[in-house]
Amino acid sequence: MNQILAAFIFFTRLPFWRIKSVPDECFKHVVSYWSYSGWLTGGIMAISFWAVSQILPVSIAIITALTIRLLITGALHEDGLADFFDGFGGGRDRESTLRIMKDSHIGTYGVLGLIIYYLLGYNLLSSINPIHTPYILLCCDSFCKFVCSHILWLLPYARKEEESKAKVIYSRQNYKEETASAIGGLLPLIVLPHKFFVTLIVPILVFVYLQQLLRKRLGGYTGDCCGAIFLICELAMWFSIAVASIVIM
Repeated sequence: MNQILAAFIFFTRLPFWRIKSVPDECFKHVVSYWSYSGWLTGGIMAISFWAVSQILPVSIAIITALTIRLLITGALHEDGLADFFDGFGGGRDRESTLRIMKDSHIGTYGVLGLIIYYLLGYNLLSSINPIHTPYILLCCDSFCKFVCSHILWLLPYARKEEESKAKVIYSRQNYKEETASAIGGLLPLIVLPHKFFVTLIVPILVFVYLQQLLRKRLGGYTGDCCGAIFLICELAMWFSIAVASIVIM
């Protein structure tokens, strides 16, 4: 339970730290329990969407759900996405890419990346039958975090430990943690409509491509890359579900 609580503390701004003191060592394992934070953020998104959609247009409910996750996480993953776009857009080699990604100032690529991400996300979610949207918000959040947690299996950390923004180097999962992560990512899928199961392959394929890109460009991953990969994989799953909603009637 300490590891799950550490994941809630690390990946959200909610005051879980008041519940119990968590040993520092637990924060090295938070990626292994990342999918459980998806239960929280995805669940709150689903509930907020459903509640707002009962009295206001679906478009407002979608914006509300996306905004609430931003507030819960403190835009942690979005910060990583912006840095990812800045680094890979402006960097010419490994060193310059890492240097740009560590810069606290957002650049043109980061701004444009976030705008395009949210325009796509809003319109994709708007194209889906709102009856399914709460389940999709929950399942995509937790499943994509589970998929992206495997970056620790495939790549080393790209910086030195003292250069880490969060001052934490994630530990690679053992088989016990991999099982726990799988439960966190796969269990919510019981509420996903069966016709969308085929879309689960899409974020996996996108993840495989992105980790190969990181391997080639950086020779490893960073915390920013983890957040960016999650959001891109989640967007890819929303895209595939939107397509499936049209193709599979």
